[in-house]
Amino acid sequence: MLLSRYRATGADLPFGDPLPAHGVAMEGYFWRFTQPATGDVVIALCGVNRGPDGPWATVGLAGSPDGFLRTTAHPTAAASRTELGAYAGDVFAGETDRLRVDLGPDALLDVRVTSHVPWPRRRFGGSSFFQSVPGLNQYWHPWLLGGRAEGRAVLGGREIDLTGAQVYCEKNWGREGFPDSWWWGQAQGFAEPGACVAFAGGQVSAGPLRTEVTALVVRMPDGTVLRLGNPAVSPVRAEVTDETWSLHGRNLLWSVSVEASSPLGSAHVLPVPLPSQGRNIPGAIEHLAGRLAITVRRRGQVRWRGESSLAALEHGGIARAQAEILRRGGGPGDVDAPPQV
Repeated sequence: MLLSRYRATGADLPFGDPLPAHGVAMEGYFWRFTQPATGDVVIALCGVNRGPDGPWATVGLAGSPDGFLRTTAHPTAAASRTELGAYAGDVFAGETDRLRVDLGPDALLDVRVTSHVPWPRRRFGGSSFFQSVPGLNQYWHPWLLGGRAEGRAVLGGREIDLTGAQVYCEKNWGREGFPDSWWWGQAQGFAEPGACVAFAGGQVSAGPLRTEVTALVVRMPDGTVLRLGNPAVSPVRAEVTDETWSLHGRNLLWSVSVEASSPLGSAHVLPVPLPSQGRNIPGAIEHLAGRLAITVRRRGQVRWRGESSLAALEHGGIARAQAEILRRGGGPGDVDAPPQV
């Protein structure tokens, strides 16, 4: 009972499992499939939200290079309290080994995930010691740093074979949707197929506590996993615009530099939920296939350099996303053209 109450604040004890639902206002689930051989990237997302009239879902399916996006606010939703599982009626079902999305005959995905490369550390997840702080507005955990897809997607009029695609999965959750401002990125599709990069940053708050934090996770080709971003011992400095992401982090042994970019005209505007209001609004400018270059050094010596042209890059904030919608000629409530939320 005490543990359930503690997790209902969003927090997990050290060595706890962040994958089961906590019972907070928003529990977000995200899958990304990268197919280097064809240049295809497909993302699927589901936010299980607690609204005034009960649970509801934010669901989305998107792909590059076609620029396809389909989103919806679904009136029913559920999240597993015992393992990873997100469900929205008959349109979304996501678990550790399988993902199914049905947003119409031209917006389908059915994939099995094998050869899992899970998050390797038991004490803390991607949020590090912040994982154990109750009541934060946002927590983040990249629970799958690699895997192999078996299945297909249909985006618009095109069927995409995802068998053999590289897989990345994460969760984020918090007390009321998303922070006021945030940045995020993820990349596979390097020359070395086992490599994976992910980062997430923004304004973190709990009561009067407010600070800016960026977490940076790197899985190098040899399987070594680095996690930088603890403000005291491994800080990450982030300089972000809607088209550029520059991150520099270090600890006593390692240093990591990330430089990424993508033109604004190629980005989607994704929805984010306002759980207590029972609705989605434009909130995230997301590029599905940007350029990302990374350099990892150990005691000043280069251990790995990599580059991907299939990186996901995001700059979030409601005001920023609304401005981009208006720039494209849409209305202030539109998420994409045509609007789907």
